Amino acid sequence: MSCAHGYAPAEGGEGIFAVDASSLTFGRGALREAGAVVRGLGCKRVALFTDARVRQIDAYAYLTRSLAEAGVDVVTYADVRVEPTDASFEAAATFARDGRFDGYVSLGGGSVIDTCKAAALYAAYPADFFAYVNAPVGRAEAVPGPLPPHVACPTTAGTGSELTGIAVCDVVSLGAKTGIASRRLRPTHAIIDPDATRTLPPAVVAAGGFDVLCHAIESYTARPFTARARPDSPAARPMSQGRNPWSDHGSFAALELGATHLVRAVRDASDDEAREQLMWAATLAGLAFGNAGVHIPHAMAYAVAGLVRDFRMPDYPDDEAMVPHGVSVVVNAPAAVRFTASASPERHLACARALGADTRGAAPDDAGALLAAALERMMRDASVPVGLAALGYVDADVEALTRGTVAQARLLGNAPRPVGDVDVAALFRASLAPTTTARGE
Repeated sequence: MSCAHGYAPAEGGEGIFAVDASSLTFGRGALREAGAVVRGLGCKRVALFTDARVRQIDAYAYLTRSLAEAGVDVVTYADVRVEPTDASFEAAATFARDGRFDGYVSLGGGSVIDTCKAAALYAAYPADFFAYVNAPVGRAEAVPGPLPPHVACPTTAGTGSELTGIAVCDVVSLGAKTGIASRRLRPTHAIIDPDATRTLPPAVVAAGGFDVLCHAIESYTARPFTARARPDSPAARPMSQGRNPWSDHGSFAALELGATHLVRAVRDASDDEAREQLMWAATLAGLAFGNAGVHIPHAMAYAVAGLVRDFRMPDYPDDEAMVPHGVSVVVNAPAAVRFTASASPERHLACARALGADTRGAAPDDAGALLAAALERMMRDASVPVGLAALGYVDADVEALTRGTVAQARLLGNAPRPVGDVDVAALFRASLAPTTTARGE
């Protein structure tokens, strides 16, 4: 049997892919419909998760007014960390458990949405923190049952958390990030209002935008779903099943949109078209990687963010060191795509073309370098650090970074070619400083 889109399963391999998606509302002013959406889900008393900065912007006022007009009782939790930890997840879960809510609303970036997912989970099915966390860090126990409705309202264009069943945090004791992955964590409904991004400063737009590009590239180049073993039952089919005909369309469209609009959106906050199109790109990428999964750059990013010492990004809170998620991902992406290109040169060349590279006459062996150069060019254009050294890392950090990455078995297993400890260490050394050259660069 072969798929009409050109996917042919290996002997005994998977021949079926699944598509899971939140329902969504997209468009300017969509937050004003939140009350009707929440009430339509049967919710009367909800926990509203946000953070201190988002609580001060117009989007919070529009959302809370809409909920009030719909007769929804709202209790706000604004103590979400910009980069959540295991402790902050547990604090949020305590709030959710004590509040006896019948639904949840999140307003903010990926940190807010992820915190809301985790709070809803641990409030509904109390357990020690590591019960649901991905193996090998945690025990990866299945979520026992359905969760209350969750309406996710992103205020950044990037993480796609409003459309995925993944929640990520930093496990402080390990110095690395990890996550919880389950279809049951996927928000019930996403309200995506591009107006919510109007006040975002340039560096925040850039970090989110490069997360979009990496979601798109990684899901487009991931291990194909047909390479996986056929599961014993549909319930055993992984959420991150590998690239598939559904994810191919969304991820490549997101890549093209991001290539056109990311730098514009960073440089000009008044460019409403650019910011709206970047939000749509984030939506498409979220739908794509929510079913295909990501791989090496994201796996490496968890260690980069978890081991940060003193780096501070402009436009972010400066009370503690932090590498924004999108930056921690894209800084590794050039080395990663040079490594993965041999698995699917044609797909890497297509990504390079989408980002503006001249691929005329390019050979398959040129694919990785061309895509890496295109990414680095866009990073410089958007004033994003290029190379791990710019974040304060040195060669002596490679061993710890590698340990934090190899723990991300779920992500590394989705890579298009096998990647072991030695490979990861080599990728980190290659990421310390930009080394890519390509025609015309």
